[in-house]
Amino acid sequence: MDYNKLIPEKISSIKPSGIRRFFDIAQNVDGVISLSIGEPDFKTPWEARKEAINILEKGKTAYTANSGLMELRKAVCGYLKDFIRTEYLPEKEIIITVGGSEAIDLAVRTLIEDGDEVLVPEPSFVCYSPIVRMMGGKAVPIVTKAEDKFRLTAEALREKITPKTKLLFLPYPNNPTGAVMRRADLEAIADVLKDTDIIVASDEIYAEMTYNGEKHVSIAEIDGMKERTLVISGFSKAYAMTGWRLGYVAGPEPIIKQMLKLHQYCIMSSPTVSQYAAITAIRKCRDDVDRMISEYDMRRRLCVKGFNDMGLDCFEPEGAFYVFPCIRSTGMTSEEFCQKLVFDKKVAVVPGSAFGDSGEGFVRVSYAYSVSHIETALSRIADFIGR
Repeated sequence: MDYNKLIPEKISSIKPSGIRRFFDIAQNVDGVISLSIGEPDFKTPWEARKEAINILEKGKTAYTANSGLMELRKAVCGYLKDFIRTEYLPEKEIIITVGGSEAIDLAVRTLIEDGDEVLVPEPSFVCYSPIVRMMGGKAVPIVTKAEDKFRLTAEALREKITPKTKLLFLPYPNNPTGAVMRRADLEAIADVLKDTDIIVASDEIYAEMTYNGEKHVSIAEIDGMKERTLVISGFSKAYAMTGWRLGYVAGPEPIIKQMLKLHQYCIMSSPTVSQYAAITAIRKCRDDVDRMISEYDMRRRLCVKGFNDMGLDCFEPEGAFYVFPCIRSTGMTSEEFCQKLVFDKKVAVVPGSAFGDSGEGFVRVSYAYSVSHIETALSRIADFIGR
């Protein structure tokens, strides 16, 4: 049997994730220090874990409503009201999903048909463009630059809009650059979109992780944008709940209603125990989140100084938990740099090219690791650069 004839070209032509490739290399090389994965090194806060244990002991393991536990939907809506100053109806404007990743997938599958164009600021997370291609759409990159602090500008957005444009991803705070969008930036973006029918998928999974004293702003809270925005987030990053696989999407009822049908048929409902733990996380674990973010901030400054001191220009990120140093001065491509670094010095980082062509010349380094882990890795990288 020729399996190649059975698999559609739009699937077979998609490359595997560059993030996972270097993670897998690290797993198979003894003594490697990995700074490659965006996974908190903290344990899920105890109160959330304790609630999960309690729920298991009580045997509350049946399906929930397709949209998720009403108690959790209310808790998330209350959180969004406080955090991004935007109100949603828990009965019909929110779905609890299997991580933020499912919410991204639902958004694309609900909105995109053959030939539709989706704007993707790059560098950005690896999943947006492949999902668009799987649905027959065309992912159109918008290059962001270090001199603009890797923010999407209104001018760059305007240049890429065509009659086929249907969706804009707005992934801020950004993975891999750590860039954030401030209110003035978002207002300029909103002004470009106001006379179009373009929907915004605002991926805010790192929203709690902003630094330098400025709080996150969602485009959904900008005048006229709530009705055209899907806010996507979850519990993986801020609450250190990656393996619990729990996220959510909030947005206009007509779109959420259609997304729910896909969720019903493909997923049924998100993990029940995880949902109960998330309720407790929202209500009781804010202090834990603040402590983690304070620690990330310290690691952030350590990494930026470390790379600049070794002669690699490093943009100072204002959000998430990544730095994105420029390695062009080495004369190597991003791929070459990462390949040699992992085998010569046993440090795994991710080539910037994994996040789009505009990421070439950079590498992504996660500081979601212990200080000792980071310091040892920086020392090895500095030695690698020196040689």
